[in-house]
Amino acid sequence: MEWWKLAILFSSAFLGGLSVFLVKKDNSKLLKLILSFSGAYLFAITVLHLIPHVYETTDPHEIGIFILIGFLLQIFLEQFSQGVEHGHMHHHTHTHQFPIAIVLSLCLHAFLEGMPLVKDQNNELIFGISLHHIPAAFVLAGILKHHHQNRSQIIITLLLFAIMSPAGFFLSHIISRGEIVGMQIYFDKMMGIVIGIFLHISTTILFESSAGHKINKQKMIAVLCGIGVALIGFYSSSH
Repeated sequence: MEWWKLAILFSSAFLGGLSVFLVKKDNSKLLKLILSFSGAYLFAITVLHLIPHVYETTDPHEIGIFILIGFLLQIFLEQFSQGVEHGHMHHHTHTHQFPIAIVLSLCLHAFLEGMPLVKDQNNELIFGISLHHIPAAFVLAGILKHHHQNRSQIIITLLLFAIMSPAGFFLSHIISRGEIVGMQIYFDKMMGIVIGIFLHISTTILFESSAGHKINKQKMIAVLCGIGVALIGFYSSSH
């Protein structure tokens, strides 16, 4: 068990959310650049690493169905999370009500994202997920502030969100070792579901990174850097 991965997953989400207390001005431009980089990186990692691996180890006639299930599952989750996973912050109403639907859907999303990390031998994916969680946690904390939650409530919610991906990683680690009887045969099918989620998240980030589907020079550089970093990791691991 690689505990440093759990530490990175937890700290990226928790510290990313806590930064909302330090930011005093609108940093939406920087947020979009981070999202563009992470979306491109996550998409490239999915195409270069996850999809080839899962098709090598699972019946190819079956795995596509689970990828579609994951894609549709993320669409369903976003009906409750309102797109916080890819940087959307909605300020339509002022209320003191705790946004339970957003928090629960984000936690489930983060839990599922942590599951394929047990197969992340070259560590590319963990950095993509961790980077992706920084703006997501920041937006979550911003929504909680908008809903007039106090500081302690925000911190507790961020702690809950931050432990979800490590929890998914830990469960996946147990399953991959066969410590849960009969669960090993389902592992790659769960990977297919996570791939579908990653495809939806990453492509949505890229499509929504600019208004009118026009990407300016800075965002194009961020996208190319994300893909470039993924390609460097891909070629270095294959030699």
